[in-house]
Amino acid sequence: MEKSALQVERAAYQPKLPKALQGAVKIKEGAATQSVADQEEIKRLFPNTYGMPVVEFEESDIMSGRQMNVGVILSGGQAPGGHNVIIGLFDQIKKINPANRLYGFLMGPSGLVDHEYIELTEELVNDYRNTGGFDMIGSGRTKLEKTEQFEKGLEILRELNISALVIIGGDDSNTNACVLAEYYAAKNCGVQVIGCPKTIDGDLKNAQIETSFGFDTATKTYSELIGNIERDCNSARKYWHFIKVMGRSASHIALECALQCQPNVCIISEEVEAKDLTLNDIVEELCNVIAYRATQGKNFGTVIVPEGLIEFIPAIGRLIQELNDLLAAHGSEYKDLGKEEQREYIISHLSEANAATFATLPLEVARQLSLDRDPHGNVQVSLIETEKLLSDMCAAKLDKWKAEGKYVGKFAALHHFFGYEGRCAAPSNFDADYCYSLGASAAQLIANGKTGYMAIVKNTTKPAEEWVAGGVPITMMMNIERRNGALKPVIRKALVDLDGKPFKELVANRDKWSKETCYIYPGPIQYWGPSEVCDRPTKTLELEQA
Repeated sequence: MEKSALQVERAAYQPKLPKALQGAVKIKEGAATQSVADQEEIKRLFPNTYGMPVVEFEESDIMSGRQMNVGVILSGGQAPGGHNVIIGLFDQIKKINPANRLYGFLMGPSGLVDHEYIELTEELVNDYRNTGGFDMIGSGRTKLEKTEQFEKGLEILRELNISALVIIGGDDSNTNACVLAEYYAAKNCGVQVIGCPKTIDGDLKNAQIETSFGFDTATKTYSELIGNIERDCNSARKYWHFIKVMGRSASHIALECALQCQPNVCIISEEVEAKDLTLNDIVEELCNVIAYRATQGKNFGTVIVPEGLIEFIPAIGRLIQELNDLLAAHGSEYKDLGKEEQREYIISHLSEANAATFATLPLEVARQLSLDRDPHGNVQVSLIETEKLLSDMCAAKLDKWKAEGKYVGKFAALHHFFGYEGRCAAPSNFDADYCYSLGASAAQLIANGKTGYMAIVKNTTKPAEEWVAGGVPITMMMNIERRNGALKPVIRKALVDLDGKPFKELVANRDKWSKETCYIYPGPIQYWGPSEVCDRPTKTLELEQA
């Protein structure tokens, strides 16, 4: 594989490990745990993997030496650092016993079901050290939730003598890992299942998981791009830039980028929901900022919009929930209708309030809300041009205000959506170290006989040697939610905490940022240089862990 100059240099970077994972390891077990909600129901569904203790790794004098073959799967969307999780896992199982072997299942969970795999060798993994992307083995969005899938997977696991499977993914993928761990434990198959917390959206975190991997790199990548746009904005002084960033279920990326770049406006979906704002309320607030800046001769600015905003507007959220149930139950009779017939079908089958909301939406947005769902039953909100919708509505309102003498400026908008630009970036030093440590933690959970656990690393605002590694039972993070028309056990997503320090930092500054031009240009991710530049964690993590 041909390498760039950067990749050649990055391959030589040796990720740092917590002190407890640098040599022989033993575990310290805490008290029994319970799920975050719906305890009786989660316990009933997961009798073999419920209530296990949180574990922490400590230094030991005795190396495990356990012989084991391990399988690994990359599941869901790409996130910077995934390769380092695999490499940390590889290096650690080889350290435990050089005879241990690692197999990668290709293109996500479907590789397990379809028996598509490769053995990961030293020569192969060395090509991917500290690189972005998931191209070592590929990824996919197949859900592991059916008995026949579990049984097909078991066939190849037994054929390869694999005693443990590591699933690297987000909340849905780790929920699937928990279901699989329970199934294999109930059948006494002798197969352990371990999860690793991945999602650039940042919504897989809690008291045990300080951050999901990829968030650090992705937000630094987006912030570089936003900073570049801000500098252009402040140079040309004639455009309002509406910038949509990833984050379907939470606004962590938008918030972090705002803290790094100080745009004029950053919309936080969770605040919109808490204040019960309508789409018109949001547009009114935006227009107030645009109009004020115009009075100061500033017909330019930047607005950060979270990808999932539409779902958080309460009236539209209620509509989407009913649409999900409607399409789950009657999708087959709906899908073959023409556009107009589909619209009439939906309006006639919705409750009065939701039908009224649907009827008032712009046609293209209404159509997107009623299109096919993703594999998890969610509206594909990345397809909805929320940034364009907001700027169009602002333009219409500003025209009305101009006719009434309330607005004296000129409004011209440009649009951006940052998604794929950050998913496969070369991991920052933080993510390179964090992911390598997660892989090593997964290996030690396997060596110590654990299943149904997620690898974790804590104390991450300190130097890597002081990080605390261990594992948390996946059932501890679960509750019951309605998904795709049915109640299911899932890992609870972490939303932006409106009482948390990162959001309060935004609130304390946003009036000033909206009126003045306070842009910060973070620049590119640095891999070499002073530690305060190269190894700094996100603003979110600094504020939360302060």
